[in-house]
Amino acid sequence: QLSEDVERASENPTDEREGEMEVHEDASSVILPDSELGTTAPSLRFSKTCLKNVFSVILLFIYLLLMAVAVFLVYQTISDFREKLKHPVMSVSYKEVSLYDAPGIAFYPGKARLLSCKHHYYDHIPPLINPGQPGDIECTTQRINYTDPFTNQSMKYALVVQGPRDVKKKELVFLQFHLNGTDQDFSAIDYLLFSSFQEFINSPEKAEFMKNCESSYSSWKFSGGFRTWVKMSLVKTKEEDGSETVEFKQETSVVNYIDQRTKPRSDQLFFVVFEWKDPFIQTVQDIVTANPWNMIALLCGIFLALFKAADFAKLSVKWMIKIRKRHLKRRHQVRNHIN
Repeated sequence: QLSEDVERASENPTDEREGEMEVHEDASSVILPDSELGTTAPSLRFSKTCLKNVFSVILLFIYLLLMAVAVFLVYQTISDFREKLKHPVMSVSYKEVSLYDAPGIAFYPGKARLLSCKHHYYDHIPPLINPGQPGDIECTTQRINYTDPFTNQSMKYALVVQGPRDVKKKELVFLQFHLNGTDQDFSAIDYLLFSSFQEFINSPEKAEFMKNCESSYSSWKFSGGFRTWVKMSLVKTKEEDGSETVEFKQETSVVNYIDQRTKPRSDQLFFVVFEWKDPFIQTVQDIVTANPWNMIALLCGIFLALFKAADFAKLSVKWMIKIRKRHLKRRHQVRNHIN
């Protein structure tokens, strides 16, 4: 409104002058004291103008402060976004299943021989009838020879067995091996787990499949003279390129086997049990918490506030200049009238 009044005053200076001349003529007909004419009216006008100017300066500084805060927020937002891009957050989710895809268990028995292999349910393993003697092999097995992937010279022999599937019935696989004498102080059998036994069966190049598995998965051992209980859990990891890798985590417990055979023997017996730990498949993936759309929206709001503040500051400066010119003009007119 003040700026409009100033524009109107600048457009119609003659009206103001005529009004002022009428006021001056009316004032000239009345004799006023010098004190009232010279001090009261100019002092009131000066005090009002001074207050308006001070208030305008305060507003200007407030908006400059807001602009500085907005610039700082822009810098801080961009810095936080770059930090979140560099440091993604690991997200872990669990999916419950009733049936697993049967894993493959690859044994490297060496000179040891598989005596029996059975699937049991509800976590119940009946006592052995003839330990150390060949028994029933009710598991799906596959024997494979392939080249060592690390040396590419020596051949390796692996016995691949189908693992448990039904997690609700607590399906487990119980295997018994026999080793007739060894020249080592310690005897153990190596094994590794891979995600799908069916993929191994359907693979046209089983040797190449086993070489890739040995290169990708870790191997473990179980010792002779003990019953080793292996509880598996499956972990899937999603990479940044969209690929998915699978690995196994396992908990093992070892129980001493009491050999009750009548005659002392020099052979070694190996017992191992494989079971799923729980029905949850763990999925791990990296998530970037920085959302580019949120950052763009925030920056748009900040820049809009900056432009508005700059526009208001420009208008405030123009208004102050107009008020100052108007005050000087009136002051000059009063002095001319007094003269």
